[in-house]
Amino acid sequence: MHFLDFEKPIAEIEGKIAELRHLSDSDGLNIAEEVSRLQTRVDRDLRQAYAKLTPWQKAQVARHPDRPHALDYINALIDDFMPLAGDRAFGEDSAIIGGLGRFKDRSVMVIGIEEGRDTETRIKHSFGMARPEGYRKARRLMELADKFGIPVVTLVDTAGAYPGVDAEERGQAEAIARCIETCLNIRTPLISVIIGEGGSGGAIALATGNIVLMLEHSIYSVISPEGCASILWRDGKEASVAAEALKITAQDLERLGVIDGIIPEPIGGAHRAPQTIFTAVRDTLEMHLNQLSRVEAGQLRARRRDKFLQMGRQGLAI
Repeated sequence: MHFLDFEKPIAEIEGKIAELRHLSDSDGLNIAEEVSRLQTRVDRDLRQAYAKLTPWQKAQVARHPDRPHALDYINALIDDFMPLAGDRAFGEDSAIIGGLGRFKDRSVMVIGIEEGRDTETRIKHSFGMARPEGYRKARRLMELADKFGIPVVTLVDTAGAYPGVDAEERGQAEAIARCIETCLNIRTPLISVIIGEGGSGGAIALATGNIVLMLEHSIYSVISPEGCASILWRDGKEASVAAEALKITAQDLERLGVIDGIIPEPIGGAHRAPQTIFTAVRDTLEMHLNQLSRVEAGQLRARRRDKFLQMGRQGLAI
């Protein structure tokens, strides 16, 4: 397992546990009591460390390489998933995965931003940074779901939209704006979950939902802490200061009214117990889908639009 900087003391203890288990397996020694004592210490230290994470540490957890990605959630939560490709205008963008499936015997349209797990898949999925055709594909799938009255679930995990020249040439800003417009216009339930990093317009393009949720240690911001630090202080080393000022954590954003709820993570983060976080996300999605399914289509759209307009009014007042 990959350990973050602030987890180094915990890593040392887990290393000792691994050594003891290896000795036990190879020499027939019974060291269960010592292993149990060290494991209790690991659990205690993890609980203490994760109870007081700074915003910058939460950013590190949100980007953890072992953290479950969009495809992991789709495989765990969605039955009979049928991916749909292409924007019907330019091509396919593998950064955004979308398609139809069944969630708890309910038809849903799932759209997720996938970063990739290793070098090969990260390159394939463009490190989770979508190009215009990705957002146009997402828009096409949301309109298809709207046509047939199918709820939409989006899974957001991106550092931001792809910043290359080719993306700008093909209308990146327009594609993102149109995707946000589609989120606001569809008349079917739309639930968005920030599962890792929610970066800038690349994230909000898929997170303009009736219900916006964040995992406990995910982040959501207009710019990355490093980007903010490089602009304000011309020094990326000030990222921790920028993270504090940006209010990027789920707890800050819930307090500000930007998101609607927080899904608790296992002690030590979602990467330590993927099945636990899958269950938590499943239960939360089911609860909100049941609630939204009882709301008339016109009201769903009106409430969603009013919700985000109100955020804008509050921002202007500030």
